Amino acid sequence: MASRLSRIWPTLSRVRLSSALGSRCVSQTPKSSASGAAVASDLQPLSPAQDSHGHTEVSPFDKNPDFHGFHHSDPFVDEWNMRLAFFFSISVVIVIGGTFVHYLPDHGMRGWARREAERLIKQREAEGLPLMTENYYDPSTIVLPSSEED
Repeated sequence: MASRLSRIWPTLSRVRLSSALGSRCVSQTPKSSASGAAVASDLQPLSPAQDSHGHTEVSPFDKNPDFHGFHHSDPFVDEWNMRLAFFFSISVVIVIGGTFVHYLPDHGMRGWARREAERLIKQREAEGLPLMTENYYDPSTIVLPSSEED
């Protein structure tokens, strides 16, 4: 994987992003009141909802602006649970996934084909035969049609 990335990295580093991605497009047209767009004050109620005891509901994000969703009340526990969850999930994916891919069986039997070719080369060298012959099949075993059947 790293060797593949090192081979294509020079190509990827030459790719330039579009110049439009670095610039901001701001509309200069004045807003019309008839556009039908909702204003922020229209979307949110003026007074927060209250329960039967007169208490208002506060979102966990208002209590802890760095809320990650791993613990509802303690920011310290929330942050450490998030760090542990991401560390172990990514580690498991990389370590166990890499081990799984490494120990997959030989796809297409490439390793076996190379070992068999090396074995045949050694055998032919020991017998004094050429490594490859001009005929793929033994010509004495091929049955050809007679010339009378044309």
